[in-house]
Amino acid sequence: MWLAPYASQPEQTKGRRFPEPPAPTRSDFQRDRDRIVHSTAFRRLVYKTQVFLNHEGDLFRTRLTHSLEVAQLGRSISRSLGLNEDLVEAIALAHDLGHTPFGHAGQDALNECMKGHGGFEHNLQSLRVVDKLEERYPGFDGLNLSFETREGILKHCSKQHAEQLEAQEPGGVGRRFLNGTQPSLEAQLCNLADEIAYNAHDIDDGVRSGLITLEQLEAVPLFTRFRDETLSEHPHATGKRLLFDSIRRMLSQQVYDVIDATRAKLAEHLPLTADEARQCPPLVRFSQPMREASTQLKRFLFKELYRHEQVNDTTARAKQVLIELFHAYVSQPEAMPADFARRDDLHRSVADYIAGMTDRFAVREHERLTGRKIF
Repeated sequence: MWLAPYASQPEQTKGRRFPEPPAPTRSDFQRDRDRIVHSTAFRRLVYKTQVFLNHEGDLFRTRLTHSLEVAQLGRSISRSLGLNEDLVEAIALAHDLGHTPFGHAGQDALNECMKGHGGFEHNLQSLRVVDKLEERYPGFDGLNLSFETREGILKHCSKQHAEQLEAQEPGGVGRRFLNGTQPSLEAQLCNLADEIAYNAHDIDDGVRSGLITLEQLEAVPLFTRFRDETLSEHPHATGKRLLFDSIRRMLSQQVYDVIDATRAKLAEHLPLTADEARQCPPLVRFSQPMREASTQLKRFLFKELYRHEQVNDTTARAKQVLIELFHAYVSQPEAMPADFARRDDLHRSVADYIAGMTDRFAVREHERLTGRKIF
Protein backbone atom coordinates (compact mmCIF):
# COMPACT_ATOMS: atom_id res chain seq x y z
CA MET A 1 0.00 0.00 0.00
CA TRP A 2 1.54 3.29 -1.13
CA LEU A 3 1.45 6.01 1.53
CA ALA A 4 1.97 9.72 0.96
CA PRO A 5 4.51 11.42 3.26
CA TYR A 6 1.70 13.21 5.13
CA ALA A 7 -0.10 9.92 5.90
CA SER A 8 0.08 8.22 9.29
CA GLN A 9 2.95 5.73 9.03
CA PRO A 10 2.35 2.65 11.18
CA GLU A 11 6.05 2.28 12.03
CA GLN A 12 5.99 5.84 13.41
CA THR A 13 2.93 5.36 15.64
CA LYS A 14 2.94 7.24 18.93
CA GLY A 15 2.25 3.88 20.52
CA ARG A 16 -0.14 2.27 22.96
CA ARG A 17 -0.74 3.18 26.57
CA PHE A 18 0.47 -0.30 27.55
CA PRO A 19 3.48 -1.31 25.43
CA GLU A 20 3.12 -4.56 23.50
CA PRO A 21 5.49 -6.36 21.14
CA PRO A 22 4.61 -5.86 17.45
CA ALA A 23 2.45 -8.42 15.67
CA PRO A 24 4.44 -10.54 13.19
CA THR A 25 2.01 -10.15 10.25
CA ARG A 26 0.01 -6.98 10.91
CA SER A 27 0.71 -3.29 11.35
CA ASP A 28 -0.46 -1.57 14.53
CA PHE A 29 -3.45 -0.07 12.71
CA GLN A 30 -4.48 -3.43 11.25
CA ARG A 31 -4.23 -4.86 14.74
CA ASP A 32 -6.45 -2.05 16.07
CA ARG A 33 -9.06 -2.76 13.41
CA ASP A 34 -9.09 -6.45 14.26
CA ARG A 35 -9.50 -5.77 17.98
CA ILE A 36 -12.41 -3.45 17.25
CA VAL A 37 -14.17 -5.97 14.99
CA HIS A 38 -13.89 -8.69 17.66
CA SER A 39 -15.08 -6.44 20.51
CA THR A 40 -18.39 -6.85 22.30
CA ALA A 41 -19.27 -3.20 21.73
CA PHE A 42 -18.90 -3.62 17.96
CA ARG A 43 -21.30 -6.58 17.87
CA ARG A 44 -23.89 -4.62 19.80
CA LEU A 45 -24.02 -1.96 17.07
CA VAL A 46 -26.18 -4.26 14.95
CA TYR A 47 -29.05 -3.66 17.39
CA LYS A 48 -28.48 0.06 17.94
CA THR A 49 -30.50 2.58 16.00
CA GLN A 50 -29.67 5.33 13.56
CA VAL A 51 -32.92 7.29 13.02
CA PHE A 52 -35.39 4.41 13.24
CA LEU A 53 -35.49 2.09 16.22
CA ASN A 54 -34.42 -1.50 15.87
CA HIS A 55 -37.95 -2.88 16.04
CA GLU A 56 -39.34 -0.52 13.41
CA GLY A 57 -38.07 -2.45 10.40
CA ASP A 58 -35.40 -4.92 9.31
CA LEU A 59 -33.99 -2.86 6.43
CA PHE A 60 -33.28 0.46 8.15
CA ARG A 61 -29.68 1.37 8.96
CA THR A 62 -28.21 0.42 12.30
CA ARG A 63 -25.04 1.75 13.89
CA LEU A 64 -23.25 -1.30 12.51
CA THR A 65 -24.29 -0.86 8.89
CA HIS A 66 -23.60 2.86 9.18
CA SER A 67 -20.09 2.18 10.48
CA LEU A 68 -19.44 -0.20 7.57
CA GLU A 69 -20.60 2.43 5.10
CA VAL A 70 -18.33 5.05 6.68
CA ALA A 71 -15.41 2.60 6.45
CA GLN A 72 -16.13 1.91 2.77
CA LEU A 73 -16.32 5.60 1.86
CA GLY A 74 -13.25 6.39 3.95
CA ARG A 75 -11.14 3.69 2.35
CA SER A 76 -12.17 4.75 -1.15
CA ILE A 77 -11.11 8.35 -0.51
CA SER A 78 -7.97 7.48 1.45
CA ARG A 79 -6.62 5.29 -1.34
CA SER A 80 -6.80 8.18 -3.82
CA LEU A 81 -5.11 10.55 -1.36
CA GLY A 82 -2.37 8.16 -0.26
CA LEU A 83 -3.62 8.05 3.33
CA ASN A 84 -3.47 5.00 5.58
CA GLU A 85 -6.52 2.89 4.73
CA ASP A 86 -6.09 0.60 7.73
CA LEU A 87 -6.16 3.52 10.15
CA VAL A 88 -9.18 5.02 8.39
CA GLU A 89 -10.98 1.70 8.65
CA ALA A 90 -10.16 1.29 12.33
CA ILE A 91 -11.42 4.77 13.20
CA ALA A 92 -14.57 4.36 11.09
CA LEU A 93 -15.49 1.03 12.65
CA ALA A 94 -14.93 2.36 16.20
CA HIS A 95 -16.34 5.88 15.96
CA ASP A 96 -19.83 4.94 17.23
CA LEU A 97 -18.91 2.31 19.83
CA GLY A 98 -20.02 4.62 22.64
CA HIS A 99 -23.40 5.49 21.18
CA THR A 100 -26.38 4.83 23.40
CA PRO A 101 -29.48 2.87 22.47
CA PHE A 102 -32.06 5.01 20.62
CA GLY A 103 -29.48 7.18 18.87
CA HIS A 104 -29.19 10.86 19.75
CA ALA A 105 -32.35 10.65 21.87
CA GLY A 106 -30.50 8.25 24.16
CA GLN A 107 -27.45 10.50 24.34
CA ASP A 108 -29.59 13.50 25.26
CA ALA A 109 -31.39 11.51 27.94
CA LEU A 110 -28.16 10.24 29.53
CA ASN A 111 -26.57 13.70 29.38
CA GLU A 112 -29.58 15.09 31.21
CA CYS A 113 -29.35 12.34 33.85
CA MET A 114 -25.61 12.89 34.26
CA LYS A 115 -25.79 16.66 34.88
CA GLY A 116 -23.82 17.22 38.04
CA HIS A 117 -21.95 13.95 37.49
CA GLY A 118 -19.70 14.84 34.55
CA GLY A 119 -22.28 14.74 31.75
CA PHE A 120 -22.43 12.26 28.90
CA GLU A 121 -21.08 12.61 25.35
CA HIS A 122 -20.97 9.72 22.91
CA ASN A 123 -17.54 10.54 21.40
CA LEU A 124 -15.99 10.53 24.85
CA GLN A 125 -17.91 7.34 25.63
CA SER A 126 -16.49 5.67 22.51
CA LEU A 127 -13.00 6.43 23.81
CA ARG A 128 -14.03 5.14 27.23
CA VAL A 129 -15.21 1.87 25.64
CA VAL A 130 -11.87 1.19 23.93
CA ASP A 131 -9.76 2.50 26.84
CA LYS A 132 -11.57 1.00 29.80
CA LEU A 133 -14.91 -0.77 29.38
CA GLU A 134 -14.02 -3.65 27.05
CA GLU A 135 -12.81 -6.60 29.12
CA ARG A 136 -10.86 -8.94 26.87
CA TYR A 137 -7.22 -8.91 27.97
CA PRO A 138 -5.70 -10.00 31.29
CA GLY A 139 -2.98 -7.31 31.22
CA PHE A 140 -5.09 -4.16 30.81
CA ASP A 141 -8.60 -2.72 30.58
CA GLY A 142 -10.00 -1.83 27.18
CA LEU A 143 -8.48 -2.69 23.81
CA ASN A 144 -5.17 -0.82 24.23
CA LEU A 145 -5.45 0.77 20.78
CA SER A 146 -2.76 2.93 19.24
CA PHE A 147 -2.70 6.69 19.81
CA GLU A 148 -3.72 7.44 16.22
CA THR A 149 -6.86 5.31 16.36
CA ARG A 150 -7.86 6.73 19.74
CA GLU A 151 -7.22 10.27 18.47
CA GLY A 152 -9.59 9.65 15.56
CA ILE A 153 -12.31 8.16 17.76
CA LEU A 154 -12.39 11.33 19.90
CA LYS A 155 -14.04 13.53 17.28
CA HIS A 156 -15.33 16.23 19.66
CA CYS A 157 -14.39 17.13 23.21
CA SER A 158 -15.22 20.03 25.53
CA LYS A 159 -12.39 22.02 27.07
CA GLN A 160 -13.30 20.68 30.52
CA HIS A 161 -13.12 17.07 29.35
CA ALA A 162 -9.93 17.78 27.38
CA GLU A 163 -8.29 19.13 30.53
CA GLN A 164 -9.31 16.00 32.41
CA LEU A 165 -7.88 13.79 29.67
CA GLU A 166 -4.66 15.82 29.60
CA ALA A 167 -4.28 15.43 33.37
CA GLN A 168 -4.68 11.66 33.06
CA GLU A 169 -2.54 11.33 29.92
CA PRO A 170 -0.19 14.32 29.38
CA GLY A 171 0.37 14.92 25.67
CA GLY A 172 -2.34 12.39 24.82
CA VAL A 173 -5.55 12.51 22.84
CA GLY A 174 -6.96 15.52 24.73
CA ARG A 175 -4.02 17.82 23.95
CA ARG A 176 -5.19 18.98 20.51
CA PHE A 177 -8.43 20.38 21.92
CA LEU A 178 -6.33 22.64 24.18
CA ASN A 179 -3.65 23.78 21.72
CA GLY A 180 -5.86 24.12 18.63
CA THR A 181 -4.09 21.61 16.39
CA GLN A 182 -5.83 19.07 14.17
CA PRO A 183 -6.06 15.27 14.32
CA SER A 184 -4.44 13.13 11.63
CA LEU A 185 -5.66 13.43 8.06
CA GLU A 186 -7.15 9.95 8.44
CA ALA A 187 -9.23 11.16 11.38
CA GLN A 188 -10.31 14.25 9.44
CA LEU A 189 -11.36 11.99 6.58
CA CYS A 190 -13.47 9.78 8.85
CA ASN A 191 -15.33 12.84 10.14
CA LEU A 192 -16.29 13.78 6.59
CA ALA A 193 -17.07 10.20 5.50
CA ASP A 194 -19.42 9.97 8.50
CA GLU A 195 -21.33 13.02 7.26
CA ILE A 196 -21.48 11.77 3.67
CA ALA A 197 -22.75 8.37 4.79
CA TYR A 198 -25.51 9.51 7.12
CA ASN A 199 -26.84 12.18 4.76
CA ALA A 200 -27.19 9.61 1.98
CA HIS A 201 -28.64 6.77 4.01
CA ASP A 202 -31.04 9.02 5.90
CA ILE A 203 -32.55 9.99 2.53
CA ASP A 204 -32.86 6.28 1.71
CA ASP A 205 -34.33 5.31 5.09
CA GLY A 206 -36.56 8.38 5.15
CA VAL A 207 -38.15 7.55 1.80
CA ARG A 208 -38.32 3.82 2.63
CA SER A 209 -40.19 4.68 5.84
CA GLY A 210 -42.69 6.91 4.04
CA LEU A 211 -41.80 9.90 6.22
CA ILE A 212 -40.32 11.83 3.30
CA THR A 213 -41.20 11.57 -0.38
CA LEU A 214 -39.38 11.98 -3.67
CA GLU A 215 -41.58 15.01 -4.24
CA GLN A 216 -40.33 16.64 -1.04
CA LEU A 217 -36.77 16.05 -2.18
CA GLU A 218 -37.43 18.50 -5.02
CA ALA A 219 -36.37 21.10 -2.44
CA VAL A 220 -32.85 19.62 -2.27
CA PRO A 221 -30.72 20.65 -5.29
CA LEU A 222 -27.95 18.18 -4.37
CA PHE A 223 -30.43 15.33 -4.78
CA THR A 224 -32.42 16.62 -7.77
CA ARG A 225 -29.23 17.17 -9.75
CA PHE A 226 -28.43 13.45 -9.67
CA ARG A 227 -32.05 12.34 -9.98
CA ASP A 228 -32.18 14.31 -13.23
CA GLU A 229 -28.95 12.64 -14.38
CA THR A 230 -30.49 9.24 -13.74
CA LEU A 231 -33.67 10.13 -15.62
CA SER A 232 -31.71 11.49 -18.57
CA GLU A 233 -30.00 8.10 -18.96
CA HIS A 234 -32.91 5.93 -17.79
CA PRO A 235 -36.16 7.81 -18.57
CA HIS A 236 -38.36 5.00 -17.29
CA ALA A 237 -36.67 4.66 -13.88
CA THR A 238 -39.08 4.97 -10.97
CA GLY A 239 -39.38 4.09 -7.30
CA LYS A 240 -36.48 2.30 -5.64
CA ARG A 241 -34.34 2.16 -8.77
CA LEU A 242 -34.63 5.92 -9.26
CA LEU A 243 -33.92 6.60 -5.58
CA PHE A 244 -30.95 4.26 -5.29
CA ASP A 245 -29.30 5.39 -8.51
CA SER A 246 -29.71 9.05 -7.57
CA ILE A 247 -28.12 8.41 -4.16
CA ARG A 248 -25.32 6.36 -5.77
CA ARG A 249 -24.45 9.25 -8.09
CA MET A 250 -24.64 11.75 -5.24
CA LEU A 251 -22.26 9.67 -3.11
CA SER A 252 -19.80 9.29 -5.97
CA GLN A 253 -19.74 13.01 -6.68
CA GLN A 254 -19.18 13.84 -3.02
CA VAL A 255 -16.25 11.39 -2.91
CA TYR A 256 -14.69 12.98 -6.03
CA ASP A 257 -15.28 16.45 -4.58
CA VAL A 258 -13.49 15.60 -1.31
CA ILE A 259 -10.54 14.13 -3.22
CA ASP A 260 -10.18 17.20 -5.46
CA ALA A 261 -10.71 19.79 -2.69
CA THR A 262 -8.30 18.00 -0.33
CA ARG A 263 -5.63 17.68 -3.00
CA ALA A 264 -5.86 21.44 -3.56
CA LYS A 265 -5.42 22.12 0.17
CA LEU A 266 -2.50 19.71 0.40
CA ALA A 267 -0.83 21.47 -2.52
CA GLU A 268 -1.37 24.80 -0.77
CA HIS A 269 0.09 23.79 2.61
CA LEU A 270 2.52 21.03 1.53
CA PRO A 271 2.78 19.07 4.79
CA LEU A 272 5.72 16.66 4.65
CA THR A 273 4.76 14.49 7.62
CA ALA A 274 1.66 13.48 9.53
CA ASP A 275 2.68 15.79 12.38
CA GLU A 276 3.11 18.72 9.99
CA ALA A 277 -0.43 18.06 8.73
CA ARG A 278 -1.67 18.33 12.33
CA GLN A 279 -0.26 21.89 12.49
CA CYS A 280 -2.17 23.01 9.38
CA PRO A 281 -5.81 24.12 9.22
CA PRO A 282 -8.24 21.26 8.45
CA LEU A 283 -7.16 19.90 5.07
CA VAL A 284 -9.70 17.15 4.31
CA ARG A 285 -12.77 18.98 3.11
CA PHE A 286 -15.52 19.58 0.60
CA SER A 287 -15.24 22.33 -1.95
CA GLN A 288 -17.25 25.39 -0.91
CA PRO A 289 -20.14 24.68 -3.33
CA MET A 290 -20.40 21.08 -2.10
CA ARG A 291 -20.19 22.21 1.54
CA GLU A 292 -23.12 24.57 0.94
CA ALA A 293 -25.11 21.87 -0.85
CA SER A 294 -24.43 19.35 1.94
CA THR A 295 -25.49 21.87 4.59
CA GLN A 296 -28.73 22.50 2.70
CA LEU A 297 -29.40 18.75 2.60
CA LYS A 298 -28.79 18.47 6.36
CA ARG A 299 -31.25 21.29 7.01
CA PHE A 300 -33.86 19.51 4.92
CA LEU A 301 -33.36 16.22 6.79
CA PHE A 302 -33.48 17.98 10.15
CA LYS A 303 -36.78 19.66 9.35
CA GLU A 304 -38.55 16.94 7.37
CA LEU A 305 -37.18 13.72 8.94
CA TYR A 306 -35.48 14.20 12.32
CA ARG A 307 -38.27 16.52 13.51
CA HIS A 308 -41.10 14.59 11.87
CA GLU A 309 -44.05 14.08 14.20
CA GLN A 310 -43.62 10.29 14.18
CA VAL A 311 -39.89 10.52 14.92
CA ASN A 312 -40.55 13.06 17.70
CA ASP A 313 -43.03 10.67 19.30
CA THR A 314 -40.54 7.81 19.19
CA THR A 315 -37.78 10.09 20.51
CA ALA A 316 -39.91 11.16 23.47
CA ARG A 317 -40.66 7.54 24.37
CA ALA A 318 -37.01 6.56 24.03
CA LYS A 319 -35.91 9.35 26.37
CA GLN A 320 -38.54 8.29 28.89
CA VAL A 321 -37.26 4.70 28.81
CA LEU A 322 -33.64 5.68 29.46
CA ILE A 323 -34.36 8.34 32.08
CA GLU A 324 -36.56 5.93 34.05
CA LEU A 325 -33.98 3.16 33.63
CA PHE A 326 -31.26 5.46 34.93
CA HIS A 327 -33.17 6.39 38.08
CA ALA A 328 -34.19 2.76 38.65
CA TYR A 329 -30.57 1.59 38.60
CA VAL A 330 -29.37 4.45 40.81
CA SER A 331 -31.96 3.50 43.42
CA GLN A 332 -31.43 -0.25 42.90
CA PRO A 333 -27.80 -0.85 41.89
CA GLU A 334 -28.29 -4.55 42.56
CA ALA A 335 -30.55 -4.67 39.47
CA MET A 336 -27.39 -4.28 37.36
CA PRO A 337 -24.72 -6.95 36.90
CA ALA A 338 -22.43 -7.17 39.92
CA ASP A 339 -19.37 -5.68 38.22
CA PHE A 340 -21.33 -2.49 37.49
CA ALA A 341 -23.16 -2.42 40.84
CA ARG A 342 -20.00 -2.49 42.96
CA ARG A 343 -18.08 0.34 41.27
CA ASP A 344 -17.33 3.45 43.32
CA ASP A 345 -18.87 6.02 40.93
CA LEU A 346 -22.46 4.76 40.81
CA HIS A 347 -23.84 7.38 38.41
CA ARG A 348 -21.04 6.84 35.87
CA SER A 349 -21.43 3.11 36.24
CA VAL A 350 -25.15 3.34 35.49
CA ALA A 351 -24.42 5.53 32.44
CA ASP A 352 -21.83 3.00 31.22
CA TYR A 353 -24.27 0.13 31.63
CA ILE A 354 -27.15 1.87 29.86
CA ALA A 355 -24.95 3.23 27.07
CA GLY A 356 -23.83 -0.31 26.27
CA MET A 357 -27.37 -1.59 25.84
CA THR A 358 -29.02 -2.37 22.53
CA ASP A 359 -32.41 -0.84 21.76
CA ARG A 360 -34.34 -4.01 22.45
CA PHE A 361 -32.47 -4.86 25.67
CA ALA A 362 -33.18 -1.35 27.02
CA VAL A 363 -36.87 -1.80 26.25
CA ARG A 364 -36.93 -5.21 27.97
CA GLU A 365 -35.06 -3.94 31.03
CA HIS A 366 -37.37 -0.95 31.36
CA GLU A 367 -40.40 -3.21 31.24
CA ARG A 368 -38.83 -5.59 33.79
CA LEU A 369 -38.02 -2.82 36.27
CA THR A 370 -41.12 -0.64 35.87
CA GLY A 371 -43.77 -3.11 34.79
CA ARG A 372 -44.81 -0.74 31.99
CA LYS A 373 -44.56 -1.13 28.22
CA ILE A 374 -43.57 2.10 26.47
CA PHE A 375 -43.12 0.62 22.97
